[in-house]
Amino acid sequence: MENSGPAIGVESPCQACGACCSYSQNWPRFTTEDDAALDLIPEKFVNDRLSGMRCDGDRCSALSGKVGVATSCTIYAVRPEVCRTCMPGDAECAMARRRHGLPSDVVPALSRDPATKANY
Repeated sequence: MENSGPAIGVESPCQACGACCSYSQNWPRFTTEDDAALDLIPEKFVNDRLSGMRCDGDRCSALSGKVGVATSCTIYAVRPEVCRTCMPGDAECAMARRRHGLPSDVVPALSRDPATKANY
């Protein structure tokens, strides 16, 4: 179930960033997903240990676009739980943005309201 179109709403600050998806070859890793959820992720995006997403260097292989300019997740609808809980403007976001030379305070911290989280 691959998605080739835009991954998230146009108003999302994540689409002009992508730093969190280019932070470490050990992230995103699977944690709370059940087998049914993991089976939805295309095999070509899962690492050989089946412990997380396959990365090209420090970049998740499901990320498309240029970090800090325009990005999207090609598997947004079936992304791992760790990706679903990552929030624009939180401490992890700021750390990833700094690593890529992006201002850490550009993206406002958003509410952890489940309705808001569904948009990112």
